[in-house]
Amino acid sequence: MRTLVLGLGNPILRDDSVGLRVVQALGPTLRGREDITLAEETHGGLRLMERLVGFDRAVILDAICSGAAPGTIHRLRPDSMSTQHSASTHDVNLTTALEVGRRAGAHLPPDDAIHLIAVEAEEVLTFGEELSPAVEAAIPSAVQATKPAFSSKASVSERGAPPAAGTTARWVLAV
Repeated sequence: MRTLVLGLGNPILRDDSVGLRVVQALGPTLRGREDITLAEETHGGLRLMERLVGFDRAVILDAICSGAAPGTIHRLRPDSMSTQHSASTHDVNLTTALEVGRRAGAHLPPDDAIHLIAVEAEEVLTFGEELSPAVEAAIPSAVQATKPAFSSKASVSERGAPPAAGTTARWVLAV
């Protein structure tokens, strides 16, 4: 089973880079495994879907702003959050991007094999390369949260539900 572990974010927008940092932290334990590809991406939408082509399973790591305490780890389903960061027709959410890819015949992981792990961000609008203390401290927990995804039986239903109704959350993806 080919697995993509993909960190998302902008490396110069403080906490937005946490997905990239988690992938880097996973590197020493996962490098050398032929069934796992580690990668970083700064875009969402269709470009994100294109990165998933050819994989059977994906672990996507990113920052999120939902109003929870900074550093909170969220385990989400592909349809639980919008990955759209603008109202532009050039940008689509992950669910739509996956549907487009599947209709075009792309080999994409099924939704129950896409594991979204998001770290609650504190500061995503300020330029800087350092994470806020709470988000930095959450990296080991985010690394631990990826481990069930590498089980051959792991599915989204085992990892959690979307945030509670009435919660306004958004993925933080770089443009």
